[in-house]
Amino acid sequence: MNRPSQLLRVQRPPVAPRPAATVLLLRDKSGGGIEVLMTRRSPTASFLPGAYVFPGGGIDELDARSHAAAARRPTQSDAHLTQAIAAIRESFEELGVLLARRADGRMADAEDIAALDRCAPFAAQCVARGLTLAADELHALAHWTGDRNMPKRFATQFMVARMPAGQTPVADESEQFEPQWITPADALERHAQGGFLIIFPTIKTLEKLARFESTDALFAALAHEEVLWDCCPRTGLIGGQERRHMEDESAYGELEMVSPDGQIFHPLDWQSEQPVALRRNVLRLTAPNAGVMTGPGTNSYLVGEAATGFIAIDPGPNDPAHVQRLFEAAGGDIRHIVCTHSHADHSPGAALLQALLAQGGRPPPVIRGLPSAPTARPASRFSPDRPLADGERLVLSGTSAEGAVSHSLQAVFTPGHAANHVCFLLEEDALLFSGDHILNGSTTVIDPPDGNMADYLQSLDKLDALCAQHGVDFILPAHGHVLGNARRVIARLHSHRLAREAKVLRAMQAAPDGTPQDWVRLAYDDAPPALWPVAERSLLAHVERIRALGLRHVSN
Repeated sequence: MNRPSQLLRVQRPPVAPRPAATVLLLRDKSGGGIEVLMTRRSPTASFLPGAYVFPGGGIDELDARSHAAAARRPTQSDAHLTQAIAAIRESFEELGVLLARRADGRMADAEDIAALDRCAPFAAQCVARGLTLAADELHALAHWTGDRNMPKRFATQFMVARMPAGQTPVADESEQFEPQWITPADALERHAQGGFLIIFPTIKTLEKLARFESTDALFAALAHEEVLWDCCPRTGLIGGQERRHMEDESAYGELEMVSPDGQIFHPLDWQSEQPVALRRNVLRLTAPNAGVMTGPGTNSYLVGEAATGFIAIDPGPNDPAHVQRLFEAAGGDIRHIVCTHSHADHSPGAALLQALLAQGGRPPPVIRGLPSAPTARPASRFSPDRPLADGERLVLSGTSAEGAVSHSLQAVFTPGHAANHVCFLLEEDALLFSGDHILNGSTTVIDPPDGNMADYLQSLDKLDALCAQHGVDFILPAHGHVLGNARRVIARLHSHRLAREAKVLRAMQAAPDGTPQDWVRLAYDDAPPALWPVAERSLLAHVERIRALGLRHVSN
């Protein structure tokens, strides 16, 4: 499903992360918002010297054996309980904050804190004094795992708890210094100004924390006992500088595909002059036609290698310079030219590339795809030299230094965005080239009459089944970076379309005599008005499907 021989670099097993826990001690700020307790690490610390952090550290065996010393919620798992105990211990050892209750239910106070030794076994001391660890007060917020390329890694559960009333944090002055209450916004601002060092997980946690108006609102969001996010960042290069990305960011899937083990080498900058290697047998060259409808530009792909020749997917717009670069990237050895569909930013370059290849003195490859339907707009007329059949395979084969090699591209008919749309599956590597059917960063426009929403949704189902059958993890779209977790992407896209359709139906019911312009204002109220003329085209596709399904179109 995934040939290691085609990865760009030899893989190095990441260091196993050590389990850890940290706690964000919170209080409500007068006037609204949340404050969090942060502290500065020792400048001589072996890990994150001088950084401002939340109290926490590694989970030890004694934490897991101290469950009897702690109170827990009925829904709190054993793993979360161990993490909570470790976080309580660390907050006491580092800052003298004691999240524990007396036998009468009151929270521990200064007298209890003074009676405990920060350097002695923690849970046993609490039990001896009649204190119960208040693990039930800690809720899981997030889980962070250190970057795969790091020599020292932690898998850290980020937890939150309210600061006990009447307690004052006092740093241990060995590991931690200068405890201070600060709002997430102020911490981020001070960091931006260069006077408050915080690392990527802390930055992202503070950004998400800043969205909550109160501790009550935050704890309400955590009532289901599941973390709000689980992240192991990946790093790429933008402008030559390292930039980390979370799983929900557009570049993450590409970094996962190009560098599974997290080695940092892959450029994420959009440019049109040089091809970008995604695998040894997959190159991407982006046309210089960036815009509202094309994003950073149209991606042309080359599948193959010197030993087998190449297949060119979507040679792009009528741009001789782009086609010339595509020709040069393949060393002039292109055996097949295929187009996902007939739109003007995808197919016109095919004839230019074919003509360029004909200058080499041998018969040029034929152009493959599906002819445009009669419903296509005049600017989107396309007639391939030879139509593809659904499921047809184009195979490149040859002998490289490693021996016999092949690359098989299967055509998968996916009408919806256009009546003649085709996706392609690179079988040996389980990679899906999605054309405009699935994009990174936006949803594709379904423009009737050539676009059809019912066909589009059925094609999504077909692609999901294909991904399940072949173990496809990565989608290579015609616009934007590679997408990871293919089946989840498809499921979310399907759900988004149905949710939008429900809004369209409600708009039609609210204004039964309205125009599409009236409905788009209601159904796309979460989109900028500047995009409504484009959104109206997809709205019409939804209206067409709603009426075909016989759904009620009446006023409330």
